[in-house]
Amino acid sequence: MSPRKIRVLIIDDSAVVRKMASDALNADPEIEVVGTAVDPYAARDKITELKPDVITLDIEMPRMDGLTFLEILMQRRPMPVIVMSSLSQRGSEHALEALRLGAFDVLAKPSGSFSFGDLGTQLIAKIKAAAGTTLRSMPPPARVVHHATPPGRPAIPPVRLRSLDPRALILLGASTGGTEALREVIIRLPPNLPGIAIVQHIPALFSRAFADRLRSLSALDVREAVDGDRLAPGVALVAPGNFHLLLQWRHDHYCARVVDGPQIWHQRPAVDMLFKSASDCGSAPYTVAGVLTGMGKDGAEGLLHLREKGAITFAQDEASSVVYGMPRAAFENGAAQRQIALPQVADFIVRQFASPTGTRQPFVHTS
Repeated sequence: MSPRKIRVLIIDDSAVVRKMASDALNADPEIEVVGTAVDPYAARDKITELKPDVITLDIEMPRMDGLTFLEILMQRRPMPVIVMSSLSQRGSEHALEALRLGAFDVLAKPSGSFSFGDLGTQLIAKIKAAAGTTLRSMPPPARVVHHATPPGRPAIPPVRLRSLDPRALILLGASTGGTEALREVIIRLPPNLPGIAIVQHIPALFSRAFADRLRSLSALDVREAVDGDRLAPGVALVAPGNFHLLLQWRHDHYCARVVDGPQIWHQRPAVDMLFKSASDCGSAPYTVAGVLTGMGKDGAEGLLHLREKGAITFAQDEASSVVYGMPRAAFENGAAQRQIALPQVADFIVRQFASPTGTRQPFVHTS
């Protein structure tokens, strides 16, 4: 008896996108497109009738927008949703809002009628990962109030740090579920910590909106990395979508390198590229590095390089991960010294730099 196929419902007002997505998904023997819908009202009845395992959802649709539908769906009948969003500033903001509302992941929608490209391969991978996910019940998220002028940054007070080597560094990598996981970590960090470098697997053009959102919510200066940026205390650099982020040590500071290059683990930016670059420039004994939620194995090899050279390393635990793929790989290969629940990650990071040793030793290793 053959295994049951993953049942997918496609919701999109574009007939072209519905056709391209259906053809791409039906070509995979493990997936069956059980139906399509042109808007949320049509989708509502088909969800009840067809009982899909995963939904793909357009954001901009007539009669009811995708965000409103997603919020209702996640409150009344939670299920894995892959959001397809346009490559625009507005589309990027909508994609991030969809993730906040509980979407499993987002994909950049093709910009033209025949520009599906490798989106089909990405969509298949995300649908398979989503189908194996058990959604945790979550309270309805608070509505985000959008201001014409960003509000002042949260008043998170600095913490008293011990004397740190100027090479002290924080490295974070994430994929599926990572935008919200990183938000939960970053908003809890004080502004006087060492520089932070972040790789989040995210579509090109979405990364700037992601960095801007983190900056508006946190006490840190979060921004999308530009080649040559100086990584200073209180600064968090986010790898641009479709580019690798590397670090170099120049005299007395870290310098960001934003480079093209082949995908690693089917990803660009890749967490392994960031971690290995930090290891190569001698930062490991002064580094706290961790891998958060995500599918695949990216980050595990680079994290192991850092641990072997003296870094404090961790991985998000299974219970708090949306997808326990990258953290599992980092723990099972010995790269992560410990697993930490997401709500405790920020406090763990702060403790590594706030230890009252009064020395310039790299770290005091604590649990």
